[in-house]
Amino acid sequence: MTAAQPVPREEPASTPKPSATQSVRAWRLVLYSAIGLFVFFFPMTYQGKQSIPLDHMVTVLRTHLSAVVPWIIVALAVYGTLRGIVTKTWAQGPVQLVFTILNVVGTIVGLLMVLDRLPWVLGDEDLVPFLWNSIAVPVGLIVPIGGAFLAFLIGFGLMEFVGVLMQPVMRPLWKTPGRSAIDAVTSFVGSYSLGILVTDRVYQKGGYTAREAAIIATGFSTVSAAFMVIVAKQLDLMNVWGLYFLVTLIVTFVVTAITVYLPPLRTLPDEYYEDAHPSPERPVSGNRLKEAWAQAKEALVNAPPLGKSIAENFADGIRLSAAIVPSILSVGLLGLLLERFTPVFDWIGYLFYPFAWVVQLPDPLLAGRAAAMGIAEMFLPATAVAGSDDMVLKFVIGVVAVSAIIFFSALVPCIMATKIPVKISHLVIIWFERVALTILLATPIAHLLF
Repeated sequence: MTAAQPVPREEPASTPKPSATQSVRAWRLVLYSAIGLFVFFFPMTYQGKQSIPLDHMVTVLRTHLSAVVPWIIVALAVYGTLRGIVTKTWAQGPVQLVFTILNVVGTIVGLLMVLDRLPWVLGDEDLVPFLWNSIAVPVGLIVPIGGAFLAFLIGFGLMEFVGVLMQPVMRPLWKTPGRSAIDAVTSFVGSYSLGILVTDRVYQKGGYTAREAAIIATGFSTVSAAFMVIVAKQLDLMNVWGLYFLVTLIVTFVVTAITVYLPPLRTLPDEYYEDAHPSPERPVSGNRLKEAWAQAKEALVNAPPLGKSIAENFADGIRLSAAIVPSILSVGLLGLLLERFTPVFDWIGYLFYPFAWVVQLPDPLLAGRAAAMGIAEMFLPATAVAGSDDMVLKFVIGVVAVSAIIFFSALVPCIMATKIPVKISHLVIIWFERVALTILLATPIAHLLF
């Protein structure tokens, strides 16, 4: 998957003269992009249920391979846990050590679930079985399958085309280079882990300053469209999937535009990585649309064969889902146990009560508690309000789950493993700012829609 990612340039790209081969193959840019957009964003009805094609594919698999799917999920958890141990991620610091232990716990929980040997209250329908059926299994299937189809979106020039067109927007609004648009879109339609890795690589090469890299990592590295499908399904929002996706996209980036002016992002050093050769981005000269098309064709010419790109993206999706499934079953379970047996999230939720009350979000206490649960695992807010009949409440919490960005089950370890100079305390503060701002922005929109 890395091979298909754009590499920042020190000089503005010049429009290449297309060869005959380039001209003949330019159709791939349009066709492959159309396929990717169809799979991720075109709603259709299958067996009486309206959803996007990606979701229907997972439904077919779960229906026809019901006996095999649980063992596939367990195998993913085992692979992700063993991979972390073998590669010694646990030796990179205390945070990584804690998450390695949690992955072991999550793998054991998954195995007990499949064997129907869950002890204590873990077998209650709203604990491990809920995490397993509503989150772990869909994630384990959607992410690899979605990863394969991401080859059509990010491997053949569409991201480069969008990136050049967005250059005049990125610096004024988000104080980041135009090239960061590619990171942002890659995360939103791909995976936050890939987006963070790309950001870290560009930072270490001198393409971003520390502040720019932190803004991108904490402001653009959302969960992917594939993850959003799971949240939308949990909240019964698939019938308004297009609206949900669009509002979440807009609110997430507006919140990021605000947080760049707030500490801690505002106070981070605007300096390049100490071992890097700074290469600040120069503005594109000439016709921007022509330049966007030129860079898209360059990416198309350098793209690997379609089969290879699909295989690489599928493998990356397997690695990603393998890393996340065990953490869902451990950190997610820990969050649910804290929610059942302690008032921790009620306490934290009180911090968001004033924001929910000001914009008249229905049941502000429940909304605050649900929003607070997102710091542990981004899916948990959806679980807290899934039983509500209020569409405004469910819609807003669905947006909060994505727009908050920061959660400890997966994204925090990804960021802490990079060279980007952000601390856990920074991440917690940014999380609070993002949740509060999202409630303030998304609720009025939801009131207008429902």
